Amino acid sequence: MLTSIVFTSSGVEHGDGTDLARRHLDDADAIVWVDSTGPDDGDLEAAGELFALHELALEDVCKHGQRAKLERYPDHAFLVAYARAPDGDLAELDVFLGADWIFTVRERDDSGEVLDIHQAKLRLEERRDLDPSPGSILYAFLDVVVDGYFTTLDEIEDRLEDLEELLFSPTPPPDTQLQQDLLALRRRLVLTRRRVVPMRDVVLSVLRGEIPQIGEEVLVYYEDVLDHLLRVVEQIDVQRELVGNVVDASLAISGNRMNQVMKKMTSWGAILIVATLIAGIYGMNFRNMPELQWHYGYFVALGTMAGVTLALYAYFKRKGWL
Repeated sequence: MLTSIVFTSSGVEHGDGTDLARRHLDDADAIVWVDSTGPDDGDLEAAGELFALHELALEDVCKHGQRAKLERYPDHAFLVAYARAPDGDLAELDVFLGADWIFTVRERDDSGEVLDIHQAKLRLEERRDLDPSPGSILYAFLDVVVDGYFTTLDEIEDRLEDLEELLFSPTPPPDTQLQQDLLALRRRLVLTRRRVVPMRDVVLSVLRGEIPQIGEEVLVYYEDVLDHLLRVVEQIDVQRELVGNVVDASLAISGNRMNQVMKKMTSWGAILIVATLIAGIYGMNFRNMPELQWHYGYFVALGTMAGVTLALYAYFKRKGWL
């Protein structure tokens, strides 16, 4: 689905499809913004024809899972970023940037659209000293994208705290389930880092002036985006270390529990082995065993077994093995 937004000196116009954008594309004082959600081949073909988009960039749009990057072509620039989706994951966001136009491509699924476009428009309106331009629209998008990273990291931190409480609770869940949850959290954090960290290089490229379509008056706002990105990366690294520590603690606690079990099994084995040894010796049924004819032999054997068993039990109990 394609939507056109045109900024002119007289106001803002909205329209479905590309007809509105096509009428104002050659206006000197107009900024054309075409947004696509869940694009199909027809949408990309129409936008590619309207803005003369490079075929390699359009090919990258069709292949999801691209690394966050910035590519420059003769008439436009192409940017791949990742934004928070309604289900909490990070989904791909593609942006084409021209001299007086911008084309954004957002994924859409059953849970909704990636990055609410109204938030980006509101962020642009809040910057009253920032005139609408492809660079300012891209800034509004990236600002909302980075804010979404903080929300994702807050969710990961809350989940990590929940798992820590379960780990040290009096009745912890089974070790297997807890470790699976921790590993799933670590995988999510690694995937988040893999998609967020390259964004730092993208914003640095913008600040170095590698995109001529972005004017110098807008670059100061990208410095704020970079500052937030650096904070996000630092927070990701801290959370990775915390998750690793919790995983190590979980393995250590699991090993300690196993040691306690082994201590108990060893203690009971040592307690029973004396009684088993005595019973085994006098159960061999040899003819020449003097004690077999002794009147008190049976009672002495039972008393010895009971006495040694109680003594060993008291010893291991005092040692804390039982």
